[in-house]
Amino acid sequence: MSKVSVLVVDDASFIRDLVKNCLRNYFPGIRIEDAVNGRKAQALLTREPFDLVLCDWEMPEMSGLELLTWCREQDRLKALPFIMVTSRGDKENVIQAIQAGVSDFVSKPFTNEQLLTKVKKAFTKAGLLNAVMASAPVRTSTGLANDSLSALTGGKAQVVTPSAPSRPTAAAAPVARPASQTPTGRGQGQLRLPTGIQPCVIKALSLKEALLVVRRGDELPQILASAVLDLEQGERAEVARLNGYLHAIVAYEPKPDSDWLQLTFRFVDQDAEKMNYLSRLIAHGTAQKQFVPGA
Repeated sequence: MSKVSVLVVDDASFIRDLVKNCLRNYFPGIRIEDAVNGRKAQALLTREPFDLVLCDWEMPEMSGLELLTWCREQDRLKALPFIMVTSRGDKENVIQAIQAGVSDFVSKPFTNEQLLTKVKKAFTKAGLLNAVMASAPVRTSTGLANDSLSALTGGKAQVVTPSAPSRPTAAAAPVARPASQTPTGRGQGQLRLPTGIQPCVIKALSLKEALLVVRRGDELPQILASAVLDLEQGERAEVARLNGYLHAIVAYEPKPDSDWLQLTFRFVDQDAEKMNYLSRLIAHGTAQKQFVPGA
């Protein structure tokens, strides 16, 4: 019997490696190919068969939605399980993908358990789970995260609400906000981690990374953890969802029990539209003296 094959599509190599490593660790016998955008994935799907596609939404040349639409127009790919792995959690985006024929969603950032739950669900529907599980290691049951499709269409992650620091700090210090309010002003954003959503303040910003300040919670963020930084700017309330990972974490105050953490969030997106947005945000922030460019 031929190996079960999966195609991973994402313009960020860090995300592709994250997905591939997760699948290979759990399904040692699986075959995995990857593509940097929808156009490359389209060429692979034309040449060879796959049992599952895990695809990002925002990519250069051809987006995940465009690839999904093309797949559903091909007779042999109409029933191909297609899971969107995306930071686009808006209800209108979800509805758009469902209408295009998406099989399921995994919301960025994700845990291994969330990803595996969706992949096993897809394999079960396709009648392939027994084949891929035959070589999988025995694992004890764990409390898996909430269903990401449910979260995308109405569920809300818990928000860690910052309060004023113990002593006066610079102008970039976080500002207290009610739990129901997401910080969206200039110089502020929202960091989505696998463990939840955390308001943050952008201390510095460049095309490569952002320097963020967050309130310390019960669970410390982990270095190399994948995350999504949501930034909103301007009267039109444009939102950029920037994929990346935590490159460094230090105490914001010079003491071991610092109430605030400084995170270096490194971007992994290659999407030109996101980079253009980021350039405009940096230029606008420079004029407003809300961001310190050149992080």
